[in-house]
Formats: sequence, C-alpha cells, structure tokens
Amino acid sequence: MKAEATMIEGCYVLEPNIFEDKRGYFFESFNQQKFEDIIGTAINFIQDNQSKSSKGVLRGLHYQKGTFAQAKLVRVLEGEVLDVVVDLRKDKTTYKNVFVTTLSQKNNKQLFIPRGCAHGFLTLSDSATFFYKCDNLYHKEAEAGIRYDDPEFAIDWKLPDSELIISEKDILLPFFNQTEKTAL
Repeated sequence: MKAEATMIEGCYVLEPNIFEDKRGYFFESFNQQKFEDIIGTAINFIQDNQSKSSKGVLRGLHYQKGTFAQAKLVRVLEGEVLDVVVDLRKDKTTYKNVFVTTLSQKNNKQLFIPRGCAHGFLTLSDSATFFYKCDNLYHKEAEAGIRYDDPEFAIDWKLPDSELIISEKDILLPFFNQTEKTAL
C-alpha cells in the first residue's frame, strides 16, 4: 500500500497494490497493522457505513463534535466522487486547510480523515456507492456541519450549482463564521 500525506495534518490518501490477471484483480483493502504504521497511532474502527448517491448529490460538509468526533477511512466501491476535507482543528497548523481529491472504483484510492475535520463528497458519475469506516459511533446530538458553499473555503465542486442535489438539512447548515466558537 502506498500512502501520501495531504496538506491536512494526519490526513492521508492510500493507494492499494493491485494484482491483476485475466481472471480479474485482487487487493488488500484494509490491514490494521499497515494502516496504523502509516497514520502513526492505534485506531479502532467500530462502525461501517455505506451510501448510494446519484450524479450531482452533494453530501456535507459534516462532522461530529467533542467526544463523539469521528476519524474516517473512506472509499468508493462503484462510481466516482469528488471528496473534500476541511481541517477544523484550531490547535493544528493546518487549521482551515482544504483538501480535495477524486475517489473512484477505478483508482481504488482511500482517504483517511482524522477527527476534527469536516467531510463531504459530490457524486460525479451516474451513481456512486460510498463506503466508510468510523472510529466512533454516530451520535445525533453531536452532529454538525458547515455549508458546502462557504466563501471562507471557496471549494470548487466541479459542477454548477444548478446541477447539485443537496438535502434541505445540508442547505440549512451554518457558515463557518457562525460555527467557529462552538465547532469542536
């Protein structure tokens, strides 16, 4: 497995070693020991989630607050997404940095998102199946987020707003300057 550090401290793009032949392919999608060697700490994933979205669906930017914060290991099983991470950790030198990458079934890349970061993705293909491991259970009372179009971060989502499909809940998320005092 190859690992590439991103511009966000503790956030990594992981690319598996793929073995292909006429029968198809094989790769190791997760190995606890190798993964912990890459991120430099022990982690215990305790919840797996999966979603299916059609083209233009934008989910995010979400995070869990306080003791319910979650680190995530995300990947795409089918299709292609634009994946976005925003560092909300005030104690890090990468505070407010934004990292954007493409995850797809073709590149088989994974992205590790540390606790304290907001996360979202946009489906670029006709549909996408998105899978992620979390190191903490979901708690409704701890859910939070910032608007996808927050001018503080000026994220280029690669599709015009007219093509985006966003839940009412995500449209009502506050801008960053409205959350900064209570974010994490």
